[in-house]
Order: sequence, then C-alpha cells, then structure tokens
Amino acid sequence: MTDMQAALITSDSSKKEFQLSDVVFRCYFNAPLVHQVVTAYLAAGRQGTHAQKNRSAVRGGGRKPYKQKGMGRARAGTIRSPIWRGGGVTFAASPRDYSQKINKKMYRLAMRSICSELLRQDRFIVVDSFLIDQAKTAKLVAELKVLNAGPKVLIVLDEVNEIVFLAARNLPMVDVFDVQAINPVDFINHDKIVITVSALKQIEKLLT
Repeated sequence: MTDMQAALITSDSSKKEFQLSDVVFRCYFNAPLVHQVVTAYLAAGRQGTHAQKNRSAVRGGGRKPYKQKGMGRARAGTIRSPIWRGGGVTFAASPRDYSQKINKKMYRLAMRSICSELLRQDRFIVVDSFLIDQAKTAKLVAELKVLNAGPKVLIVLDEVNEIVFLAARNLPMVDVFDVQAINPVDFINHDKIVITVSALKQIEKLLT
C-alpha cells in the first residue's frame, strides 16, 4: 500500500509531492456518521430563543366571563382560552436547546472521513504559503486564478491573516478560516479548499 501524497504548490508555482497522514487521509467515507455530525453541527447553530405565551402565561382571565348556563352560548371558563381573541397559543413555542450530543471520537472520525473523500475528489489544493501584499479583492482573485481554484473556495490558514481576510470580504463564495474555525459543513459546501502546509499539519494533529 502506497503512502498518501498530495501535490504541493510552492511559491514559484512549481509542484512537488507532499506526504500526508494515512490516519487522516486514508479513511473510507462513512456517510451515516457524516450525516449525523453535520446535522448536529447545524442544529447547534439554531438559537432556540422562540417564545409564545400559552393560556396560563397570558395576563388576565381570572374571572369566569359569564355564568355557566342560560346565556345561549358555549361554556367558557376564561377569556384567555386559545379559542378567544387575545387568548393564549394552543401549542406555544418555548425556548429550547437544539444541540445534539456528538462525542469527540465521532467528530474526529467524521472529519477524517470528509478529508479523505475530499482528497479522493481532488478538492484539496495544498500550498506552502498563501500571502498577498495588499488587502485588495483583485489581488486575491488573481492568486486563486493561478491556483485554478473554483468560484466557491475555502482558504484555511494556520492563523488569521488580516490582509487575506479583508481581501475576501467582497467575495460571497470565498471564505477564510484559521485551523480552529474549520467545521464539517464548510468543508463539504466548498468546491475547493486551499490550505497551507502548516495548517494541514495542525489539522492532522487535531484529528489523530
């Protein structure tokens, strides 16, 4: 079995082989696990702050609006009944936590599965460094064109680079992350992932 390798694009646009971790990049694609982790990640992003008042939370309604019999109307015990105008909501929404439990072992395995599949699909672009001299969108677009990166690109750096971040602000389909901000949803949603060698080594360390 051969070692996992990727094409490394150097600063002078030449290519050479870069050794990858077999633990991270030689995994089969576990679709059910990836689906579970992605669903949990999206659920954790929900605020869950929705709130409505049920009949016990609406102000007033302590007195019976009219007597039980002899009125020719349906019986009513409170004006805050859900069928009354101004009453409470029948199945009122209440604040809740949508997060799902995903342990670290499952998350790491799902991320390894995603990374392996992205490598098989040739969606990783490994560079020795990713720098531009000015925070200009045109500069970033030109650099991505040289790398032959598609319109929907995720740039992963070992640490936040303000120049690259500012240059990418006006590009709706280009995102810039540091290693600590990577997540399964953004890895899957982007056509290409431009990643530096130092960032890739940090990811391998996190996922092993």
